[in-house]
Amino acid sequence: MDGNGRWAKQQGKARHAGHRAGVETVRSVIEVCGQHGVKVLTLFAFSSENWQRPKTEVKMLMELFFTALNREIKRMHKRNVRLRIIGDISAFSDKLQQLIRESENITAANDGLLLQVAANYGGRWDITQAARKLAGRVESNELHPDQITESELAQCLSCADVPDPDLFIRTGGEKRISNFLLWQCAYTELYFCETLWPDFSKDDLLAAFQDYAGRQRRFGRTAEQMQ
Repeated sequence: MDGNGRWAKQQGKARHAGHRAGVETVRSVIEVCGQHGVKVLTLFAFSSENWQRPKTEVKMLMELFFTALNREIKRMHKRNVRLRIIGDISAFSDKLQQLIRESENITAANDGLLLQVAANYGGRWDITQAARKLAGRVESNELHPDQITESELAQCLSCADVPDPDLFIRTGGEKRISNFLLWQCAYTELYFCETLWPDFSKDDLLAAFQDYAGRQRRFGRTAEQMQ
């Protein structure tokens, strides 16, 4: 969800205004995804590298995360959305951690759209913590090193129980994945959009879906094999 700060600058506003506007876009995207049969939506809200931003901005983002989650959880529950936060939430305040747990519990039985919010998340962190889990199993003689496979490692990742992403959308014009779901995006289709996140509309999202629908996913095979 890139472009909040640039959007605010274009509007002659402080950066936090862009982040707040971005929350409204999140609500719209969740609704459209639910209407169009998307099973899992993962939003990159705060990366493990974002702590390097100015302290005032980080503080505001934490406050906004708390406020938005507290405000939106009832709406999500009503829409049958199941919430999951992926990332190292231990770095957050006790108050925010408690709200995260409560929000996940409220929606735990919902069977509609699974909304994963990546907060204090990084793809390298995810792979590292998975490797750490496997190392612990080896140390306790539950697993032999020769038994470590791609499948074993994948089962230790943050979202091991959901399929790898089909489509990756990045707004704001930058063309990189910025440490997001590195393992999971090995064969994900990438879509880069110039629109800044606060301006990202239903039409922009449907355009991304349409672009994806016109692609042939081969997963290493030839086009002839896919016919």
